[in-house]
Amino acid sequence: MRNPVIGALVMVLSLGFSGGLMAASAPERSPAPAPDVGWRTDVGELRLDELRGKVVYLDFWASWCTPCRESFPWMNALQERFADRGLEVVAVNLDKDAALVERFLERYPAQFTVAYDPSGATAARFQVKGMPSSYLIDRQGRVHLAHAGFREADQAELEARVSALLAAQP
Repeated sequence: MRNPVIGALVMVLSLGFSGGLMAASAPERSPAPAPDVGWRTDVGELRLDELRGKVVYLDFWASWCTPCRESFPWMNALQERFADRGLEVVAVNLDKDAALVERFLERYPAQFTVAYDPSGATAARFQVKGMPSSYLIDRQGRVHLAHAGFREADQAELEARVSALLAAQP
């Protein structure tokens, strides 16, 4: 079961947050390097630095998050559409209870990498503001975009940004 205090805090942050697309850095500044983080996955350990050379769509989610249920089919399609061009979707779960994660994934299967951060340490490093929160990271490991929430209206813009980073010269 999730911690009610943390859940309430995330809900308040989510409601108070205007949401939508937001640049990770000011347009005139270079994108910031992504934090050096790592996670446990179903197939071993994964460090973000190991994905250099790929464009990474990094998503933080929890089993209780309603928009996360809607984002999984879209992230599956995103991974399938762009994998051959160098995209890696990584969804980092923040639940403490593994049974909740298993139930979620049975209902909403992932065809991308699922990582686990029950302590929330990497979410803190990325300054996650709500659920879900996503970060678009270029082939050099720089964050180009932070996105809070999941709305159908944002999908085309997100896909365009992914496509642009995939087309950019390394």
